[in-house]
Amino acid sequence: MIEKREKRKKIFYVPGMISLVLIPLFCLYHFYKVDAFKTYGVLHFGLPNKEDFEKHKVGHLRKYRIFNFNNQKSKEEQKLKELRFFIRDLVKNYDTINGTKIQFGIKTDYNTFVDVMSIMSEEKMSVWSLFGNTMYAFAHPKPKVKKDNRFFCGTPKYAEENSMRMEEENRKKELQIFQIQFLKQQWLILLGYLGLVLLNIFTVVKFNKTQKYNQK
Repeated sequence: MIEKREKRKKIFYVPGMISLVLIPLFCLYHFYKVDAFKTYGVLHFGLPNKEDFEKHKVGHLRKYRIFNFNNQKSKEEQKLKELRFFIRDLVKNYDTINGTKIQFGIKTDYNTFVDVMSIMSEEKMSVWSLFGNTMYAFAHPKPKVKKDNRFFCGTPKYAEENSMRMEEENRKKELQIFQIQFLKQQWLILLGYLGLVLLNIFTVVKFNKTQKYNQK
């Protein structure tokens, strides 16, 4: 005799399916909060030798304003803001009298050191270099404009602003290209996850309808 198999009721573990959907979302949120998707760049940095430093008398070329970073993080951000504004004024005014001397201690945070270099690069500081534990920075004098009969469309300030705008646009384009390439590489995973989410939603809805029908 052939025994008839008893038709058993399917078991759905609803909390498990919800976790399966929510855990990846929580992971993506966590990655976003810790800047896991942030793109990083590099800064070119060189060190002068002692002979060149003394030959050009860098330590006495300007009236230096001292910024001392000693790992007091509660005060570092404010100092970095003050440094940025001071550097910006030096560059903007082609200041040949003042400069800045930035001193680092043994316990200086590495991020603070990188932030200082970023400020120098972003604010287009003419000369900045590290000698020992001290960074010296000062601006070049205003370039002389040669008088001739040629016609220039725009002004040096406009040209500088246009150059900065083009650099920003190029940076945004590079970021957009990176994001598109990432999506192209991971589209199968994203599509599979989306299908998994839809399948779980459909299963939960169907399970609820079945439960209500059985209760009646």
